[in-house]
Amino acid sequence: MAALRLASKRVLTSAAKLQLRSVAATNSSLFVARAASTSSLPAEARAEFVKEARLPSFDPPADSQSAALVSQHLPYMVATYARPPQVFVKGDGCYLYDIENRRYIDFNAGIAVNALGHNDAHLCNLIYDQAKQLIHVSNLYHNPWTGALSQLLVERTKEMGGFHNASRAFICNSGSEANEAAIKFARKVGKAVGGEKKVGIVSFENSFHGRTMGSLSATPNKKYQAPFGPMVPGFSYGKYNDVEGINALVTEETCGVIVEPIQGEGGVWTGSEVFLTKLRKRCTEVGAVLIYDEIQCGVGRTGKLWAHQFLPKEAHPDILTMAKALGNGFPIGATMVNEWVAEKIVTGDHGTTFGGNPLASRVGHYVFERIAKPEFLAAVEEKSKVFVKHLNVLKAKYPEVITEIRGKGLILGAQLDRDPTALIKECRERGLLLITAGTNVVRFVPPLVIEESVIEEGMQILDEALAAFVKK
Repeated sequence: MAALRLASKRVLTSAAKLQLRSVAATNSSLFVARAASTSSLPAEARAEFVKEARLPSFDPPADSQSAALVSQHLPYMVATYARPPQVFVKGDGCYLYDIENRRYIDFNAGIAVNALGHNDAHLCNLIYDQAKQLIHVSNLYHNPWTGALSQLLVERTKEMGGFHNASRAFICNSGSEANEAAIKFARKVGKAVGGEKKVGIVSFENSFHGRTMGSLSATPNKKYQAPFGPMVPGFSYGKYNDVEGINALVTEETCGVIVEPIQGEGGVWTGSEVFLTKLRKRCTEVGAVLIYDEIQCGVGRTGKLWAHQFLPKEAHPDILTMAKALGNGFPIGATMVNEWVAEKIVTGDHGTTFGGNPLASRVGHYVFERIAKPEFLAAVEEKSKVFVKHLNVLKAKYPEVITEIRGKGLILGAQLDRDPTALIKECRERGLLLITAGTNVVRFVPPLVIEESVIEEGMQILDEALAAFVKK
């Protein structure tokens, strides 16, 4: 009987291989349909699908299925992004697969979003289960999950040493929306404590807070702002980590200061303890709201639940904004406040149609609860050590290219002495996805669940890509 089972297994494997090769040869629409849904193949065949995926040696050419699909769709899309030619149709853990079934290691996690990786089984089942029950009911009514998520955010944050006087949360759909709420709340508080002239908002060079008009006005980047000026009035900008300039920057007419404890888009720059502590002290002196934008650096990304946990309690904020990893790819954001802020926000001051819907809130509840565990966060710190070790080896190997490694946890940056665009392409064509930040910085924000073996594999590809980059 054992021999018969073994023979059957071999037949199944061969049949599975034939079926998989047939799938790979079909047209793009059939491939997308198969890859985007749960495969009807047996488990052994699905494993073979992953095994047979090849690391690419080039971007999809002009006569590829990817190019054909992109050419079909681009005429109907507003051209807000310049994308490489890959068309991704499937994710599995820390890997992505394109329409030609080529495998890529994902070191950017959807820009620090997919903290639990792709296709997390429990999360997928949870979404299906909640979708069968209730997706949306609007904020005109209560549902079980908006309040449960708000309670979890506040209580677990305080339990784990973050935002010590957090009190309430507003659930929305994105990081930009979370920051818009924070800016509006700061304006409301400012007028309540200082009158109609207390409306100034301070932010910092190299920051990124979003692309809606309020959050864009807090993002002092001419490339982003110039086409849409004039900006919302009342914003001023300071130099990040400039302790001496704080008193002149934050005045009696300032109602709010918004700052990232670690600037992600700006180049992975960390705010110093003395800078952020002085900023907190100055906000208290003039009655201004201190907003920490942890949309990219929060929710476990640094190896702490929140990036500001590296600071003393005296530097904690009045408002904390989050998004990205909170939904692991499902759109959600949140603005958490202390009672000094909350007591000034009343019915009708702010709202959202989709924000806090039962599906998004249940997703956020699961993701946050899973990440906000000491053992999970400790593992992030250990993986960070592996990354930093490899990056420092590469820095020593390519000193003419890599000048600095910086960041915390799994939000890391390698400062290059030249434009990294060609390096990103060399990596992508070898099966590694990376993104840039700031000026000539390669950013590393992989899934927080990444395995050490995948880190090793990705770093080997990066080494090979650097060699080609230097040679060219």
